[in-house]
Amino acid sequence: MANDKELTDFFKSVEKRAFKRTYFAVRDEDAALDIVQDSMIRLAERYAGRPPSEWPMLFQRIMSNATMDWFRRQKVRNAVVQNFSDFEGADESEGFDLLGTLQSIEGALGAESAADQVARDQVLRTIEEQVMELPARQREAFLLRYWEEFDVAETASLMGCSEGSVKTHCSRAVQALAKALRAKGIAP
Repeated sequence: MANDKELTDFFKSVEKRAFKRTYFAVRDEDAALDIVQDSMIRLAERYAGRPPSEWPMLFQRIMSNATMDWFRRQKVRNAVVQNFSDFEGADESEGFDLLGTLQSIEGALGAESAADQVARDQVLRTIEEQVMELPARQREAFLLRYWEEFDVAETASLMGCSEGSVKTHCSRAVQALAKALRAKGIAP
């Protein structure tokens, strides 16, 4: 049985990434804060007695469900159906390693000037905007795999789909991001 400090430490360790992931999904800061807070409350109320090693997967599942509930409520409220599945990834043969590009940018942080820092911040802001433009399932798969660093099996379990679907969603997301970033002059 976990104690309150362990639960508090867990929440502190995931709060920023959870907010960012949720914000990318719902594109509304207030809604993202509410979803993350509600997810934390649900975990604390229902699963605090579980071993701390189970919390990351439980929390991700709770947060995914809360995000889907938010979308369902929005759909009912607005009576608008948004279809993100029509998006198709670029059909380019060469690969693009977005994470490698970010790591190379981060590796050079120690000796950067103010102008370099502003340029880096603009690049990161552009990348975030492009991630937000991805279709919902691609964005979810991309963030779980590359932001949360879950493996394919864990991501498939969290998304409620097959491992092949996760790979397809991630591949399309990376291709779409690479194409969009190249169009904006950002290349590896």
